[in-house]
Amino acid sequence: MIRRIVKMTFREEHIEDFERLFAEHKDHIRSFNGCLHLELWQDRSDSRIFFTYSHWQTEVHLEAYRHSALFKQVWARTKVLFDERPEAWSVDFKAEGSQL
Repeated sequence: MIRRIVKMTFREEHIEDFERLFAEHKDHIRSFNGCLHLELWQDRSDSRIFFTYSHWQTEVHLEAYRHSALFKQVWARTKVLFDERPEAWSVDFKAEGSQL
């Protein structure tokens, strides 16, 4: 399983635009083949910073989504709202709590 974290910083005046955009498309993303989980997080100290946290069955599923018409449509509408360049990480789960 692939876990994907994407950090996005938006211009203050576009925070509500992004929240509406995410609400509009979250169910479509969640139902995309291979998507197992999707959450939206907001930074507690800087309300302009959001993170998406998602789980994908495999790297192939994630890449299929990233090359899909859905992603291209949503990303085109999202990237014009940014205040800073987004960052993304694909990570592997290692341990819960203090088990490590």
